Amino acid sequence: MKRTIIIGGGVIGLFTAYYLNKQGVEVIIVDKSDMQDTTSTGNAGMIVPSHIIPLSAPGMIAKGVAWMFSSKSPFYIHPRLDRKLLEWSWLFYRSANAKHVEKSIPFLKNISLLSKALYQEFRNEHKDAVDLEMAEKGLMMLYQTPEVEKEEVEFAHLARQHGLEAEVLNPTDIAKIEPNLEVKARGAVLFPGDAHLSPSNLYNFLKKYLLEKGVKFLPNRKVLGFEKQGGKVTAVLTESEYLSANKVILCSGAWSAELAQMLGFKLPMLGGKGYSFMQDNHPEILQASILTEMKVAVSPYGQQVRFGGTMEIAGTDESININRVKGIFESINKYYPGFQSKFPDREKIWKGLRPCSPDGVPYIGAAPGYQNVWFGTGHGMMGVSMAPATGKILTDLHEGHASTMDIKAFEVGRF
Repeated sequence: MKRTIIIGGGVIGLFTAYYLNKQGVEVIIVDKSDMQDTTSTGNAGMIVPSHIIPLSAPGMIAKGVAWMFSSKSPFYIHPRLDRKLLEWSWLFYRSANAKHVEKSIPFLKNISLLSKALYQEFRNEHKDAVDLEMAEKGLMMLYQTPEVEKEEVEFAHLARQHGLEAEVLNPTDIAKIEPNLEVKARGAVLFPGDAHLSPSNLYNFLKKYLLEKGVKFLPNRKVLGFEKQGGKVTAVLTESEYLSANKVILCSGAWSAELAQMLGFKLPMLGGKGYSFMQDNHPEILQASILTEMKVAVSPYGQQVRFGGTMEIAGTDESININRVKGIFESINKYYPGFQSKFPDREKIWKGLRPCSPDGVPYIGAAPGYQNVWFGTGHGMMGVSMAPATGKILTDLHEGHASTMDIKAFEVGRF
């Protein structure tokens, strides 16, 4: 049997392996890490069809410039002379317009709705084997200022125009949803169609399941290059192996640009570092929410709750910037004054690099100039949300089947 090599063992790589395995494909997953604590394990676990606006949207340039002067801000680019950063920033600037947003919305909505349906199917198929802690209670966008209220209410109208449910809430409505503690908010928008789950439960189950199904894992392997012949990759070269390959799929997150360079083309990509930490959930927060002004995600799991956020354009620097964590922590009691928060110990702070394309749209499809290489990366903060659909699309492409949805906006060589 001819084998397929997936480079990247995050949740997108694992879901791709999951669907390929169902097709009877022999799969090897190669990853540079030990595949224990990854970008896929400590995020907010949001499944958000409501997130139909790409990061590069009108207004983000002005906000980004203002936020750049605060190391605790939601979106932070440390000014530095770096060619990749300058190129990425220029492409981001070119994409931050209404035309790009309008063009992107149907694609982002469709892939997210497909992912949610696949998650429901996945949960039902494996309900006796794993508790995903999947809560389909929606997502509440809490806001405190008139300016953000205007933005969120306008977005609710836009979401409805595209067939999504959205409810505008007042403080009384919020109190009924969160009866256990005071929520300091002017109002909120609730998206009932959103959900959240435990990303670590999902990731660990996928690894265990795939191992049992015969998928081979090669952790702690850095890819050094590719053997190429006639528009195809015939082997993947690591520090310790020569891996012959029939087909190759790259799901390498923030490191995908380096692999694209080895293949001979540019893939504009930077890592957007985020942080999160768990807290004892007391008084108990019940509703998954976004603290909108601070862009902090709140994911409750019964006795525990995860707070996470920030987008720090950091390349592939994985160090912890403690000021970014302070920004998340300080937002908690601004919205939940009575919540008993405690600043986390450094070793309990999760950090991860989200792979950010400059136009806020993922790269899913064939590598330019190759007949047997595909990419699935660049999902930004939406990796978990879009993972099953991305894996399913890549499997369809791999097998030569027609994709279940239009993917032209995700073209790998669009830049």
